[in-house]
Amino acid sequence: MKNLILSVRCVYIFALCIIITASYGQDFNDSGRHVSMDFNWKFNLGDAAGANNPQFDDSTWRAVNIPHDYSIEQEFNKDCASGTGYLPGGIGWYRKEFTLPQSENKKHVEIQFDGVYENSEVWINGHYLGKRPYGFISFCYDLTPYIKFGNEKNVIAVRVDNSQVADSRWYTGSGIYRSVWLNITDQVHVAQWGTYVTTPVINKNSADVRVITKIENDSEGQKVVTLKSVVVNSEGATIGESSSDLTFQANSGYDYDHIVKVENIESPPN
Repeated sequence: MKNLILSVRCVYIFALCIIITASYGQDFNDSGRHVSMDFNWKFNLGDAAGANNPQFDDSTWRAVNIPHDYSIEQEFNKDCASGTGYLPGGIGWYRKEFTLPQSENKKHVEIQFDGVYENSEVWINGHYLGKRPYGFISFCYDLTPYIKFGNEKNVIAVRVDNSQVADSRWYTGSGIYRSVWLNITDQVHVAQWGTYVTTPVINKNSADVRVITKIENDSEGQKVVTLKSVVVNSEGATIGESSSDLTFQANSGYDYDHIVKVENIESPPN
């Protein structure tokens, strides 16, 4: 049975502020597995019956890139709410076609929206993924069961409903106003936003860094995993680490707890 290594890497900053910089057991960004989906969308202002269907004809829709705000493109109106700067809200649809190489088959694929305002609903290849009413939060959907590989096209469709525009004290805009990403990992992977870091014990010279990591196994078999948590300083040098050999079952997820001891803490410069 193959032993997989998943790495959670932290950076030590003065005053013991810990931030996660990488995970997934590989250099996620450099490998091209955190793929921008910001370009070459089709957009329609107004509702469009059947636009969630992959065969829907969007040839007359306008090409846009993300981030996109369809309120700012409209005319000011004194009868509109001040929360949108006296600009209309309304409903907008987005669609995007993309392909994935056959080499990505048997991978875990998610789509990540950094922000959509608001009441967004998302489909992939005609399959409904869910609704996110709140407009000021990032969210992900698992595409793995519905994704196609090779020369077959995939179609993402997003319906945005910002009709109730009087719901904010500041200008919100309307639409997919932050970046969209495609995240591709192995079937055994650190879950999206699956790390939680605290310092339960801290004193003048040392600290305990607690790293809770959620690992998911989307495969059909039992897997053996080595989980390694590493704390590095601002110069990239390792100042503490912990590792565990773990076995868990098919189609499951677990939270694992590491305590990394950090010694000889240096005070920040004056």
